[in-house]
Amino acid sequence: MTSPPANPWQVMMTTVRAVTTETPGVQTYDLTFDDAAVTYSFLPGQFNMLYLPGVGESALSVSSDPGDSTKLRHTVRVVGNVTRAMARLRSGDKLGVRGPFGTAWPVDDVRGKDVIVAAGGLGLAPLRPAIYHFIRHRSDYGRVTVLYGARTPEDLLFANEYDVWCAAGLDVQSTVDIGTHDWHGSIGFVTTLLARLTLDPARTTVFTCGPEVMMRFIAAGAVGRGVSASQVFVSLERNMNCAVGLCGHCQFGPTFVCKDGPVVTFDRVRQLLLVENF
Repeated sequence: MTSPPANPWQVMMTTVRAVTTETPGVQTYDLTFDDAAVTYSFLPGQFNMLYLPGVGESALSVSSDPGDSTKLRHTVRVVGNVTRAMARLRSGDKLGVRGPFGTAWPVDDVRGKDVIVAAGGLGLAPLRPAIYHFIRHRSDYGRVTVLYGARTPEDLLFANEYDVWCAAGLDVQSTVDIGTHDWHGSIGFVTTLLARLTLDPARTTVFTCGPEVMMRFIAAGAVGRGVSASQVFVSLERNMNCAVGLCGHCQFGPTFVCKDGPVVTFDRVRQLLLVENF
């Protein structure tokens, strides 16, 4: 369990410093806190509540480097009223932040192990802070493999960073559902990349985030190859309105995603994830 912020209701105002279009419909917002006295840090996998006065707030994972306190970044897809309003923000606009909230990828607990990072679509954003951590502390880990899938080559998130990740010693493999005439990479689901991977189940940990059906098959595939279900970590997504477990909107069986998650072990939610069309 990760400790919640000292005052979970306090809104800290930030200024948008840059807005970067990553893929169609997806933008990254670079934020800085207006109050220089604010001390803010987060762990890979945690999320913030981003607040637009007069519009509302939305739970969004942090996608920046946890080792760089000068940048706070969120990578956002337009899916509702708040994110639609955010899409109109420009440099100099204001945005409120509450957080950070939730559990994190257990990057410290898996030192010395091989780590597979498996992501689909926008699911790479909550995993990017963990990737940055692995790069910053590369010698503390065994083989680190990033498996990532998107619908088309145009939808591949953070594609301009893959060469940097590879140069830092990570094995980065990408695949798409639908190829184009100039795409020479893999075509298929992320699970096909996992199936081809040589791994030692006794020393392997899996972090996965993306569409629920993708996480279900990644987790089941890893367990089927001998990886312990307690060493497979999934990041759940639910409608989080309060971020502190009071409203109940994010309840997933006995779990409140905002405070018990979003990062949980597969063995904890296995039966719920295996329910078709849940």
